[in-house]
Amino acid sequence: MEKLLDIITNEMQAAFTEGGYDAGYAKVTLSNRPDLCEYQCNGAMAAAKAYKKKPIDIANDVVERLKESRYFEEVTAVMPGFINLKLSGAFLSDYMNGMRTGEKLGLDEVKEPKTVIVDYGGANVAKPLHVGHLRAAVIGEAIKRMGRFVGHKVIGDVHLGDWGLQMGLIIEELKERQPELPYFDESYSGEYPSEAPFTISELEEIYPAASAKSKVDEAFKARAQEATFKLQSGYAPYRAIWRHIMNVSLADLKKNYANLNVEFDLWKGESDAQPYIPDMIDSLIEKGLAYESQGALVVDIAEETDSKELPPCIIRKSDGAALYATSDLATIVEREKDFKPDHYIYVVDKRQDLHFTQVFRVAKKAGIVRPDCRMDFVGFGTMNGKDGKPFKTREGGVMRLEDLIAQISDAAYARIMENRTVSEDEAKDTAKIVGLAALKYGDLSNQATKDYVFDIDRFTSFEGNTGPYILYTIARIKSILKKYESTFGAKTDVAILAPEGEPEKTLMLVLGRFSEVMETSFEELAPHKICAYIYELSNALNHFYHETKILSEEKEEKRDGYIGLVTLTKDVLCTSIDLLGFEAPERM
Repeated sequence: MEKLLDIITNEMQAAFTEGGYDAGYAKVTLSNRPDLCEYQCNGAMAAAKAYKKKPIDIANDVVERLKESRYFEEVTAVMPGFINLKLSGAFLSDYMNGMRTGEKLGLDEVKEPKTVIVDYGGANVAKPLHVGHLRAAVIGEAIKRMGRFVGHKVIGDVHLGDWGLQMGLIIEELKERQPELPYFDESYSGEYPSEAPFTISELEEIYPAASAKSKVDEAFKARAQEATFKLQSGYAPYRAIWRHIMNVSLADLKKNYANLNVEFDLWKGESDAQPYIPDMIDSLIEKGLAYESQGALVVDIAEETDSKELPPCIIRKSDGAALYATSDLATIVEREKDFKPDHYIYVVDKRQDLHFTQVFRVAKKAGIVRPDCRMDFVGFGTMNGKDGKPFKTREGGVMRLEDLIAQISDAAYARIMENRTVSEDEAKDTAKIVGLAALKYGDLSNQATKDYVFDIDRFTSFEGNTGPYILYTIARIKSILKKYESTFGAKTDVAILAPEGEPEKTLMLVLGRFSEVMETSFEELAPHKICAYIYELSNALNHFYHETKILSEEKEEKRDGYIGLVTLTKDVLCTSIDLLGFEAPERM
């Protein structure tokens, strides 16, 4: 189904062409003055110079050619040369009915689907998820779902931090605490235990203790570095401990990500990239890209068009150790072998901007990816407290993600119980749904790159630009539909009629932008645009609801038309929130 904007743009282009003007001037945009018109075209202003005519004369010429168009009820030329457009009600109702009965609410999937890798999550094993992991998970999940909705093959990879010194620190700390374990007996030759010698709670205590110790005890740090080296060299006892760490951590991570309604297709980590590093480094050297500088192996990434000096990408340190860039490049090598993606998307803290600039440029220079491969870095800002500083617990520590989810669910429960429209048990179940919506919408409604303030009172409000307000609107629609069905019976063949008033038409105009918003939001990797859209749509629906007697309308055809319109609104809202990664309760 053709996008609404494309239909009216094509009509405008035909009028410009018929008048002898280049179709490129016929760009139609949403009106910035909705009190005057719904859409506008300013092309006559730009065409005036090229055709040595007054803008108003060109505008009048084009308007004259649009008078018989079935798409518009009003087309006017306004000084000095603007063309104002109001859409035909009959055309709008036809479009609404097309959306209602069409696949994906009228959205045409992309003609050339791409294979897309979304790298998000970035959790470290042996550590609990905390608020710092929220944005990567929430934004990445939304982008993944958006991409799939418009028709791409999208693969989500958590890309765990599961390799490196942290593993050696855990092993060495475990050795000090439980030296009797068979992993530390060099004469042991049997099979290693299948059960881990620690729980997730114990593991989450072991790592910070070991990390703190390494900062004051050089000998301990040296032993941890040695343990890391042995692990990475394939030493069987330490590989067995590593597998325990992975199994225990993954079970906990999967549970916590599930609580966020976040799912990954791949649970890969830095460890998976390690086998690809030696050949990749050899290739960089052979191609003359990598060279030694102060004992380290580096690749220049600077380009003539750079506005600032960019340092080379370090591939191997002077002590022979690989870095994050090395691991990320090797991961790309692995992904090229397994999937040959057309598009890479990394959702990571914006402070990693230089790192990904380096990685992307080396990947292109070295031919690891194709020249036309798209590589995007979605760098997100921080979630701050009301003091403007990164969000902490009341005690000043880093808040665990599960504690944050519990906190916002409790706040949602308190809000729901204020109304007392549902039982206490139902309120508890509903609060989990509403709390997650409040948390995710509170994050996603902000542009990813920007910092934002976590305000639990505002996020859980049923009024204003919040997740609960969107859910309340959906619950209102569900209530209307339930009352309609109980009074008039279930109907599936209702037709949406041409609008008779402003609230009805405004609702249709917002609904008509659905496909455009979905496409643009993914193309720009901007979930906040979906949030802005469904907030506008919710406002339009509630305005329509307050101004229209929906169920008490006496004319059956008209009443059924209203029901068709609010049903379409519900479907658009529910589809949109699913893309954002949350759902709506039946009632609130």
